[in-house]
Amino acid sequence: MPTIITPDICDAYPDVKVIEPSLVNVGGHDAFYGPVRTVKCFEDNSRVKEAVNEPGDGAILVVDGGGSWRCALLGDMLAAKAADNGWAGIIVHGCVRDVDILNETPLGIQALGTHPRKSEKRGEGQRDIPITFGGVTIAPGQWLYADNNGIVIAHEPLTLDD
Repeated sequence: MPTIITPDICDAYPDVKVIEPSLVNVGGHDAFYGPVRTVKCFEDNSRVKEAVNEPGDGAILVVDGGGSWRCALLGDMLAAKAADNGWAGIIVHGCVRDVDILNETPLGIQALGTHPRKSEKRGEGQRDIPITFGGVTIAPGQWLYADNNGIVIAHEPLTLDD
C-alpha cells in the first residue's frame, strides 16, 4: 500500500473534499484508503454488522451515526470481523468502544470518540446511500484517504507515490 499523506494529497489534488477535523485514529492502521461504502444509522449498529460480515474487498465503510455520543456503533468483535473480511477501514461519525483492542486490530478506524455502551439492535438504518457530515457529502464509489492529518474524499482513485 502506498504511503498516505493527506497534506500531500491536498497539495497535488486541490479539488478533493476534506472532512472537517473532528475524528481521531483508534485503529491499528493510522493511514488507509479505499473505495467508499456507506451506512446511515442512529444508535443502532445493525447495518454496520451486516456490512462487516460481507467481503470488504479493500473498501472503507463510512458510518454516519448522526454524531451521537450516547453509545458505540463499533467494537472489537465487529472490527475483527471487518479486518477478517478484507475491509481497509471504518470511519464512524459517532463513537466506538474497546479502543485498546481496536488499536491492535489490523484495520484503519477513525471515530468522534469512545463510549462503553453498546448500541441498540433494531434492524434500522440505510446502506449505500449518500451521507453528509463534517461539511462533506460522501457517496458510495468515491475514494477515501485517511491518516493522522485528516480525511479526504475524491471522486475517483488518486495516483499516489510510494
